[in-house]
Amino acid sequence: MFQRRLETLDRELIEKLQLERLKRTIQRIKDKNKKYWEKLGKPEPEDIKSLKDLQNFPFITKEDLRKNYPLDLACGEQCEFVRFHMSSGTTGTPVVNPYTPADVEQWGEIMARCLCAAGLTFKDVLQITPSFGLFNGGFGFHYGAEKVGCFVVPIGPGRTLLQLKFMKDFKTTALAGIASYPLRLIEVAKEEGFDFGETELRVGIFGAEVWSEEMRRYIEREMGIETFDIIGMTETGGVGLGIDCKAHKGIHVWEDHYIVEIVNPETGEVLPDGEEGELVVTTLTREGLPLIRYRTRDITKILSRERCDCGRTHLRLDRIKGRTDDMLKVKGVCFYPRQIEEIIMKYPEVLPNYQIIIGKHEGKDVVEVVIEADKQDEYLKERIEEEIYSLLGLHIAVTLKKKGEIPRSEGKAVRVKKFS
Repeated sequence: MFQRRLETLDRELIEKLQLERLKRTIQRIKDKNKKYWEKLGKPEPEDIKSLKDLQNFPFITKEDLRKNYPLDLACGEQCEFVRFHMSSGTTGTPVVNPYTPADVEQWGEIMARCLCAAGLTFKDVLQITPSFGLFNGGFGFHYGAEKVGCFVVPIGPGRTLLQLKFMKDFKTTALAGIASYPLRLIEVAKEEGFDFGETELRVGIFGAEVWSEEMRRYIEREMGIETFDIIGMTETGGVGLGIDCKAHKGIHVWEDHYIVEIVNPETGEVLPDGEEGELVVTTLTREGLPLIRYRTRDITKILSRERCDCGRTHLRLDRIKGRTDDMLKVKGVCFYPRQIEEIIMKYPEVLPNYQIIIGKHEGKDVVEVVIEADKQDEYLKERIEEEIYSLLGLHIAVTLKKKGEIPRSEGKAVRVKKFS
């Protein structure tokens, strides 16, 4: 549902609402979890005079959440919660987010906004490919679709042949998934002679992974759809923090529910609009686990706080470039996997399956980019190597492989392999 009044508020009203909700959030933390309140420095809501006062609060990190597993930072007793979700990471202590009934309602509301921003209405059929379980994705799309009134195909992950069958049989118009899954659908469709042009599919809503503009264009071309980049994370309440609209001029963040800052990853200093840094999120309407200045580790920048062509006034972020812990450093040169993806996906001969292999050999840094391509062309290999060197100033060897020679993953694509 397009909440016209809230999504088109003037900047002054947005910030007034944020300040009121920030004070309310601090009051909830004080009332419900003294340990958490003390960690924040025992702030009193009435002491917060402006949004700039938020900068006086300490950051919260994923490590903080892990140290307080399972519910030590939760604001409420377990009997007040109706469920929890968990981060999709497979290592270390899990990060758990408990939900009150109001949190589930809030999640459905922001997800409905996201679906509407992508052009969905009650007439659409949404096929949901993220899992329905501890990972939050499937449920988030489902709750949003219920509020919009879509017909839902709740198939979950994998079963690619069945995905294609259902796409035709149920006249799917919109597909939700992690960003790499459309690549598997395209690959299997080609093997099976499946034509996306014979379906009703028109929209793809993808997230949970960093994906480049070049990858976006490939997916749109092969599937004949318009794609939308959705963001969110378990820690802040799940998928739905924001999405790009049909203007595709940045990702709208729902500012009546969240405050975002961009900080220098090294110093924590708040950066001005337009400058790239780490995304920090403060939740304004979450009850079970309200977060104050949560460091997401995502690298992006604020593009604009002006009214968008779509009419929405909520600020727009650049698409996520990478994560602070995804950055690779070889021979003193720092880069993100997405920068490699942007180069290789320019070439139509290249298939959307690649890996960056990095490590040390006899004490020296070694890095190689392995790519699947339609043909094993030495000239193609040299062109890609030259373009990588032009961008990074680093000589990286490129190896071309035949289709299918790079292992596939059932979940998020494994783009980087490290060895020692």
